[in-house]
Amino acid sequence: MKPEDLIHSYYENFNRGDLNKFIELLSDDVIHDINQGGRQTGKHEFLKFMQHMQHCYQEQIKDITVMVSKNGKRAAAEFTVHGTYLANDAGLPPAHKQTYSLPCGAFFEIDSGKITRVTNYYNLQDWLQQVK
Repeated sequence: MKPEDLIHSYYENFNRGDLNKFIELLSDDVIHDINQGGRQTGKHEFLKFMQHMQHCYQEQIKDITVMVSKNGKRAAAEFTVHGTYLANDAGLPPAHKQTYSLPCGAFFEIDSGKITRVTNYYNLQDWLQQVK
């Protein structure tokens, strides 16, 4: 699969909520840099993170633009997250099914047809303003 198709498939599976197919696109030792948070390593940790996210948030990724380096080893995506805050998330305001729309960016490393790193960025202060 071409790197651009890999990234589009990643977001298509995210939007469908198909965590099995989503996780299949990742290397076993994938690095996940959480926005304004820590770093996790491994599919199992990423899957736990995604299950938590699906519990607390309902999100759709739209308006995706994917850019890939000439050698196909790195990619970036810019998109908008349209979401609903469903359940309280630790350290964040209470959830009351507030909706939000956030511009976001993500950076990827790719090796042997698998995503080996995902780094996500969005403006947390913007999100907090939208859900308060």
